[in-house]
Order: sequence, then C-alpha cells, then structure tokens
Amino acid sequence: MALEILSNQIKKLCIRHFLLMDIIIFFFNPYLALFIRLDGTVNWDLYSSPLLVYSLLFTLIKLAVLGVSRFYGRLWRMASVDELAYAIFISAVAVAVEFSFFYALEKSQVHPFVIFPVSLPLLDGIFSMITIVSIRFSIRFIDLANQKVLLKKHPMQSVLIAGAGESGFSIALEMQRNAHLGLNPVAFVDDDSSKHNLKLRGIPIKGSTDDIASVIKELNVSKVIIAMPMASGIKIRQIMSNCEAAGVETLTVPGIFEILNGNVNISKIRKIQIEDLLRREPVITDNAKVKLLLKGKKVLITGAGGSIGSELCRQVLRCNPAGMILIGHGENSIFEIEQELLAIKKEFTGSEKLDTVISARIADLRSRERLRGIFDEFYPDVIFHAAAHKHVPLMESNPQEAVTNNILGTKNIVSLAVEYGVRHFISISSDKAVNPTNIMGASKRATEMIVLEAARKTGWSYSAVRFGNVLGSRGSVVRTFQKQLQNGGPITITHPEIIRYFMTIPEAVQLVLQASVLNKGGEVFVLDMGQPVKIIDLAKDIIRLAGLSEGTDIEIKVTGLRPGEKLYEELFIEGEHYEKTIHDKILIARNASSCISNLLSESLNYFEAADGQLSRGEIIDILCELIPEFQPQDRKSHAVTKAFRAGNSGMNLSLANLQTA
Repeated sequence: MALEILSNQIKKLCIRHFLLMDIIIFFFNPYLALFIRLDGTVNWDLYSSPLLVYSLLFTLIKLAVLGVSRFYGRLWRMASVDELAYAIFISAVAVAVEFSFFYALEKSQVHPFVIFPVSLPLLDGIFSMITIVSIRFSIRFIDLANQKVLLKKHPMQSVLIAGAGESGFSIALEMQRNAHLGLNPVAFVDDDSSKHNLKLRGIPIKGSTDDIASVIKELNVSKVIIAMPMASGIKIRQIMSNCEAAGVETLTVPGIFEILNGNVNISKIRKIQIEDLLRREPVITDNAKVKLLLKGKKVLITGAGGSIGSELCRQVLRCNPAGMILIGHGENSIFEIEQELLAIKKEFTGSEKLDTVISARIADLRSRERLRGIFDEFYPDVIFHAAAHKHVPLMESNPQEAVTNNILGTKNIVSLAVEYGVRHFISISSDKAVNPTNIMGASKRATEMIVLEAARKTGWSYSAVRFGNVLGSRGSVVRTFQKQLQNGGPITITHPEIIRYFMTIPEAVQLVLQASVLNKGGEVFVLDMGQPVKIIDLAKDIIRLAGLSEGTDIEIKVTGLRPGEKLYEELFIEGEHYEKTIHDKILIARNASSCISNLLSESLNYFEAADGQLSRGEIIDILCELIPEFQPQDRKSHAVTKAFRAGNSGMNLSLANLQTA
C-alpha cells in the first residue's frame, strides 16, 4: 500500500513538472516567435501589452488541448515511436486550434490581434511543438543513457540472439531496458542474408545460424537465445548442437502454437524442451473462419479437464463464444480449467472484450439423465467431444470401462446432441483406431462409427478428427520418461524399433479447430503428423536435454511389447478414400461413412443390455464382429458371439431411432 501511494505521488510530481515547464514555454514562445518574425526589430512599447494578452490566452488554449487529449497521462521515460507520433499529432492539433482562434479573432478585428502578423501563431505553434516533444524525449534519452551506464557497471552475460525478427527485437529491447537481468545482447544471427552486416537496436547481425560457433568464439558469448518461434525442430536441434559443441547454454522462446497472440517477451524464454526438437514448420491457419463458426455460439466441451480438452477450452475462449459448457468427471481438473479461463477473460487484452459465460459441470458420460439435464440447461450449438479413457494397458485390464465410457458415453452424447438439434459435432479420435490391436483402439474406432452414423442419418456436420500422440499430455510417454529420469532411471522402452507419431497439444487443437470449419458431415479428418519418431531416440533426446549421458548417467532398458501394443501406428483404414483439404496438414476421408459396420446398432444395444457385466473375452468377441480389422492378440470364442450373430438385440436401436430436428 505504501509503495502504491509513493508511486502515485511520483507520477503526480512528474505531471506537475511537465505542466510547469509547458506553462513557461507556452507563455514565452510568442515573444520568441515575434522577435524572429520581425527580424529582431520589435517595438516593445507597441507590442508588450497585446503580446501579454496573446500569450495568456493561447497558453490556456494549448493547455486545454493537451489536457483533453490526456497528454499528461503518458509515461515518457518508457516512450516509444508510438508516443513520438502521438506527441507530434497532439502538438499539431494544438497549433491548428491556436491558428483557428487567432484567424477568427483577427478577421473579426478584435483588438489587439489585428496588429500581429498572421504567421505569428504558426511560428509560435511550431516552437511549442518542438519544445514539448524535445523535453519529453530528452527524459527518454537520459533514461537510455543511464541504462547503458548500468549495463557497464553490472556483471553481464554476453548473449547471442538467433533470429533478428520481431521476437529477437523484443527480447533485445527488454534486455537493454533492464540491466538487472544481467544479460547483454552482443550480436544477432539470422538466416535472412539481406540482414547480414546490418544493426538492430545498435546490435550487429553477424551472419547466419551456421556461423554461431564462430560468433560465440569471437564475442566470448556465454548464452544463446533462440528467438525463432516458427523454426522447425531440425533447425532447433542444429543450433543446440552448435551451442553444445561450444559449451554454451541454449535457451529458446516457445513455438508459434504456444504463442497464440504472437507476443514474445523475456519471461517466455525457457530451456529447450523435447517439444522444441519435434517442432515442424507451422501451417498457416485461418483463425478468422474458426472465430466466425464459434463467436456468439454456446460451445460444449466434454473431457474439458484433460490435456486436449483444456487446450480446446483455451483456444475456443479466444473466439468469444456466447457460452462455454465444460463437462468433466474429475472435479479438480474441471475446477482448474474453469479458474484458468476466468483469469484469461479478466486479463485478455485483445481488440474486443471476452463476454463468454463459462459454466463448469461435473458429469459422467455414462449417465444419460445427467447429460440430459445439462442439455436442458444450456441447449448447446457446437460440441467438441474430447472425453475418453486412453491408456492402452489400463483398458486391456479394464475393458468394461472402455465400453461403458468410450463407446456408450459417446453414444449418449451423440444421441442427445441429435435430439436437441446440435448441428455441429466434432469427436476427437486416435490413430489407435486404425487397424486396432487393443481394446482402447477398438473402442475409439467404434466411437468414430457412432458419430459418422449420426451424420449419415441427419445430414448434419458430425465428424471425427484422428491424430497420433500429443506431447505433454497426461498419458504421454514423455512424462513417463521425465519421471523416470527424476528418479535416477532407468528409462524403459518396450522395443528398440517402436515408432510413434507426435504433435504438440496446441498444434493438435489448432488443427482440430481448423477441421471443425471444414466439417460438412460424415468425414474423418486425419491430421498430418509429420515423420514418425523412434521412441528410443526420444529417450536419448530427453537424457541429453537433462545434461546427462546415456549409459554413463542414465540407462535405457528394453522391457518388451505390452499386450495390444504395436511397433508402429497407422492413420488410414483400408477402404477410406483420402483427399487433401485447403490446409496442408489436414486430410479428409470423404467416404468414411461407407466403412460403418451394419452391426453398429446391434453392438451398442448388446453392450447396453449387458450393463457392464460382459467378460473381457465377450467384449473382444463383439468388438471383433463390429470391427473386422480388430486383431487382438488373445481372442477366444465365447457363447455370446453365437447369440450376438443370431441377432439377440432386444433393446431399441440406439442410432436407428435418431430423428432429425
């Protein structure tokens, strides 16, 4: 409280000083202007009294213009080009007002203005403009000079910035303005050859990123900051290798998908993470169309507390929907994302205010009546279905949960969406749904069928988005490796040749939103996951980023493939016809609905009638009938198959009875 009062007093003192200087300048400028206009031969006996009236009147007018324009509410010590332009503009307005008043009074033959030359207010205004701008920016220049002195006095680390673009400029500026950071930007490197041998904020651009090693040696650099949010993982890896060879610490700004608003500052700089080494060239996305789809709508997100669901919430909020309904089963995660979204709303600095009403609801997708209550309360317009069990080993040992939560939960949310007239529905699927070898993958393939069947029967925009592993999710292998590393190892992998596709969570969600714009109904969108990554290479990278050595500090241990685990994942089902879309990283299966099994309704009814009482073998049997490409490792024949094949489905068909609204 005391510091706040002191800060306010200092601000008031600065304003008083500026005001006093302006009064003095505005009052005496007309005398100087008249002296120059008349070449120094002023008859002061004639002009002294009229000039006093002139000075008093136009001092008040100019002060009024500056006051109304809030000119005294600026912090000139931190002034930039924007403030300079503003100061010149307001000064020009003051000159125009002064000249207009003078001209009107002179034409009206008002004494004493008729005796002054018409050029007097112009000269007076120009002098006033020059002086008020000069005084304010002299404070800025003095502050910069003091910062340079402080830079020399403080023990500083020499920093090389890789990237002489907007991000590099912002970081260099912040370092120069804040000597207490102890960072002195001594050079840039940039792969744009047109920038070489130029200077940015007085800092030389010494060459390309290939020249990092020589620049480090020449300038005795102790730290390298990669200010290239759009750089690929290959480029990040190359720069890091050069810095490691030179024995220099490497930091980076986040990738472009983590900086949705495009702002980069010193607080965002961090150590290189595994996500950075797997970055890809970012696709140009059309956020305007996403905003057009979601703005003013009520958007329901299932699994809102999960990795994908929570990121969906963050990015959807920036589209300013009328309302967001967050559904989840875990109260802690739902509470956390709700509080985070409320904070984003409060701190949002975009061009328009976020008016979104955020509502969090704890619900189990298996409870149709609970979901109905939520639909009755909100009547959503758009649904993103991200809720699912996704751990392969757990679903192998708990197959009933995969059926009741993933399959029947999806059936509940889809059928209610149709019943309540929700015309836009996107379901998050998985690459494990393609030629599944485990129960989790088979359950995700079944959910795709449910969504596509609803699209076929209604003609509405119901689609699924299929992609591989996301880095940083709760089930990610990266988190497992990092925990094993913290515990001293070993890092365990199931097979030395196992490969997986990876994508960052923000990038995956950004592409999901792009797919939602393309959604016409009945499609499976497949995200281009780039090149697959060997899990053993991923483990080695994580060890390396921790500053450790494989074998010496940390061992990598091979444990063998787990039940239902593949050596590699696939993204395409045989029979699906894929086409490119307007987005380079989104493919579309136009004929996905034709791959729906005619046993879908019977399968769902059988699962519902069993009420979670089927054995693992019985569940596998039904899934194999529903999904012919499902190849479990331990399938056995059960009596339930014969009954199922005989058409034992006494329940009403779940999707056959869907009515279009």
